[in-house]
Amino acid sequence: MFFLRVYRLHPQFRVGFVDMLGAAPGIAAWGLMTGVAMVQSGMGTLEALTMALLVFAGSSQLAAIPLFIAGAPMWVVLATAFCVNLRFVVFSAHMRNYLMHLPRWQRLVSGYFTADLTYVMFVRRNPLPAGDDDGRVAQMAYLAGNSSINWLSWVSASLLGVVLANFIPGAWGLGFAGLLALIGIFCSLASSRLRWMAGAVAGVVAVAAYALPLKLNILAAIAAAVLLCMALESRPAFSPPVER
Repeated sequence: MFFLRVYRLHPQFRVGFVDMLGAAPGIAAWGLMTGVAMVQSGMGTLEALTMALLVFAGSSQLAAIPLFIAGAPMWVVLATAFCVNLRFVVFSAHMRNYLMHLPRWQRLVSGYFTADLTYVMFVRRNPLPAGDDDGRVAQMAYLAGNSSINWLSWVSASLLGVVLANFIPGAWGLGFAGLLALIGIFCSLASSRLRWMAGAVAGVVAVAAYALPLKLNILAAIAAAVLLCMALESRPAFSPPVER
């Protein structure tokens, strides 16, 4: 990975790495779910491992898997993946001025490693392209650190999901993968004490009220979490810091 070799000693590499580190558990959980889903959907282990290593695009992977299983023509699979990933055309157009000083092969590699959160964090920290060489190196080092932890979290968890899927009972099916997806979403969103408490209360209420008919325990859990947040969000210990 050229990111690590060229920019890893720059201070901004560590900054980018740390910025993405908070989201890494959520990314890993989503990747784990994708790995399990590939195998549980009927893909062979070798095919799933290859896809996990080469295809760094979770949404298009999840969109393509059902089409593979249904025996859809390849052009349909490719068109679906293309449409799902059209947002990266916008990302690349915006980042063009940040990357045009790099050789073409580095721009292509950067495009592969740039994902949704990578793009968001990069442009939020760097609203404008740098105007000198030192600034450009600093921006690319930040992007490298950010991208490296994002890619490692996703790919390692996807590979683990493919391996673990062989030990998961077939009766669990894709419902288990859906559960992993929800865990990934929770890990990504639980970024404050208040959110962790809301999640914990919702989980406890959902289990305690499991006997309710029509899945009303879920509604009770949501109501309990919302009421908790409304009661606590005005307190200083739980209020988000005011940006100056």
